[in-house]
Amino acid sequence: MLKNLMQMAMLSGGSMTEVLAAAILLLVFLYHVSNVFRYYFKFTIFIIASLMAATTFIPLMLARPRSYKNALLPAWCERQLSKLLGIKFEMKGHENIVEDSGCVVLINHQSALDILVLAEIWPVMERCTVISKKEVFYLWPFGLACWLWGTIFIDRLNVEKAQNTINSTGDTIRKKKARLCMFPEGTRNGSATLLPFKKGAFHVAIASQTPIQPIVVSRYQFLDDRKKSFNSGNSIINILPPIPTAGLTRNDLDMLMQKTHSIMSEAYAKTTEEALAHKKASTPIANGKKCN
Repeated sequence: MLKNLMQMAMLSGGSMTEVLAAAILLLVFLYHVSNVFRYYFKFTIFIIASLMAATTFIPLMLARPRSYKNALLPAWCERQLSKLLGIKFEMKGHENIVEDSGCVVLINHQSALDILVLAEIWPVMERCTVISKKEVFYLWPFGLACWLWGTIFIDRLNVEKAQNTINSTGDTIRKKKARLCMFPEGTRNGSATLLPFKKGAFHVAIASQTPIQPIVVSRYQFLDDRKKSFNSGNSIINILPPIPTAGLTRNDLDMLMQKTHSIMSEAYAKTTEEALAHKKASTPIANGKKCN
């Protein structure tokens, strides 16, 4: 449709400026009337802008390789991107942040948009790092940026090597008081309930004898991958009280997983309800105003 419009404008003797203006008007029209177009358009903006935010500052990152501080500027850019996409995050529970030791930060995993959540967390919780599959490292220049801000890469196909990496990560958390951010569900999940947790994060927490810091992000009511809908909206990031692991052994792994899953599941439901109530309260109709 866009191609046909541009051809018609050119055939009618229109200038390139007029053609571009017509194209922009068409894009604006499609953005407002088509959920599918808006979904793909916003995700395209998200991907391109995120890649630019991650890689633009590589020359500055080279001065202090493997430092979590290298991600602060990209994180700032991602927070501006959230505003551009119409997403507003509210963070609660600052008083629950573990201050005197490292910890394993567990976050429910909903979408690629979770990188925006990490951008909110990074400046609030110092010394953060993440684990990623090793294939990401080879996606240069993005992989290089990830390495420069301290991402820990593991070989998921080599179980023994991956376990050794996880064990050494436990030592890093304990000695450097680092905060390892992980998604315990292991895959994206935008449903109303959390998926069962994988064991990896809990092995690290027990190995390092440091607390688990649960963080629950309310369900992305503004996003529906099945219906290809990506609207504006709000989400709550709720930092929960830490769960201690001191004195626990591998024999306590299942108990720790069940306890953490129960706490996070309950908080996920409540936080989602709160975010939804806030959305309804902020609509023009709820405020007694007419929609224009």
